[in-house]
Amino acid sequence: MNYDSLLTMSASGLAQLIRDGEVSSEKIVETHIDRILEVNPTLNAVVKYRFEEALEEARQADEKVKETGGRGLPPFHGVPCTIKENLAHEGMPNTCGLVHREGVTADQDATTVARLRDAGAISLGVTNVPEFAMWIETYNHVYGKCSNPYDSKRITGGSSGGEGSIIGAGGSPLGLGSDVAGSIRYPAFFNGVFGHKPSSGLVPGTGHYPQMGEDVGKYMNVGPLARRAEDLYPTLQVIAGPDGQDYSCEHMEIKDPAGVNVENLKVISVEHHGSFRVDVDLRRAQRRFVDYLAQRGVQVAWKSKLESMDKLAIIWATTIMPKLESSMEELVTDGRGLDVPSELYKLFQRRSSHTTPIVILIMMEKMFNYLQQSGTSKKMESLLQDMDKNTQEMKKHLQEEMGDNGVIFYPSFSTPAPVHGRPLFFPLDVTYMMLANVMEFPVTQVPLGLNERGLPLGMQIIGNHGNDHLTMAAAMEAELAMGGWVPPWES
Repeated sequence: MNYDSLLTMSASGLAQLIRDGEVSSEKIVETHIDRILEVNPTLNAVVKYRFEEALEEARQADEKVKETGGRGLPPFHGVPCTIKENLAHEGMPNTCGLVHREGVTADQDATTVARLRDAGAISLGVTNVPEFAMWIETYNHVYGKCSNPYDSKRITGGSSGGEGSIIGAGGSPLGLGSDVAGSIRYPAFFNGVFGHKPSSGLVPGTGHYPQMGEDVGKYMNVGPLARRAEDLYPTLQVIAGPDGQDYSCEHMEIKDPAGVNVENLKVISVEHHGSFRVDVDLRRAQRRFVDYLAQRGVQVAWKSKLESMDKLAIIWATTIMPKLESSMEELVTDGRGLDVPSELYKLFQRRSSHTTPIVILIMMEKMFNYLQQSGTSKKMESLLQDMDKNTQEMKKHLQEEMGDNGVIFYPSFSTPAPVHGRPLFFPLDVTYMMLANVMEFPVTQVPLGLNERGLPLGMQIIGNHGNDHLTMAAAMEAELAMGGWVPPWES
């Protein structure tokens, strides 16, 4: 066995090697630890290691293989993984990048973390997030900036940015992230790996910080990031289902993508939403995969854009913000409040304990609250009602467009991974990811190779609620056709 190949295999493939006794869990875990130690000084993706504990758990996993002959073991027995820092992981930091939470550690696992570990996965550590997990670029004043494994001058995405970075670098085959406006999919896209935002209500968010509450919880979904598409479905099987605590989570059937005949899919390919032009390399990559499917006889409908997509930013804001149980300002400042002009001055002097995106988001929240409470409250109420009506009409239209066997191919962003700091000057580019959360649809982020500069390309595959198996099946087909994740050392 060429041990370098251990850094490119799927988690499922590694688990099979362990069960068959071909390679020990200890060797696999050790190989991934070595890779993390090699790349993490540049990437700053894993913010707290648990290497000694992981190696001990790996030795125990190997003993279990000897005892059982590899039979009856859980699906990820002995396989390394990583966990997003704002998902509670017993004994590990749980700051969410907030200075006032520095030193906070979790006293128990989040439901999804516990389920993944019960399925045999061995955690190597927790990964970096933006402050309050609320921005497309991962940096904060607790851990610092996270970088892209294909070009350290570029962003890794957010808010599961550390996960995307370390998986894209080959340091972990599998990880858990969370997504309320693209937070699984941006990091998967920018780092060239797979990510899946499940259908709303499929996976519990218990143990996620911040807790979203029942009304907003259905828009925030915990899901997997992985370097190989075949790991998405087994991970979803492991982490899905009610836990008796997150009441937005329901009993739902998860169908196996292996049972999908891709040639029977109906594909709607959309290249932009009408406001921000998509990079030509991204459009060409999407077209190459669509052409491949069309040659196989797949029914394809081309659309330049979908109606009302240019309103996604305000639709997302008016859907999510009024339903928050606690204000962002209260949570970010530990109840102390924030004087925005003073904080902007501190930012200018580089003395603020907050990041620029969070200060701007709190300023927007204050303006939103002011409008609701002022003499314009009736106009605001009317706007919210109009946006809700618009959302429901758009959702119904998209449901009818896709039907029972349809998926939408949709851009992930306007460009491949931008340089650090650029998203602040083009904040509305983030709207490409907001559709699936507001509509409660499942979506799989799919890599589509690299451009001439060696940066990952990709797109989203969106399905009707409950049709996670269709988006994952299309993702597996894209991996076969387009090559999937390309390790940075091969780019």
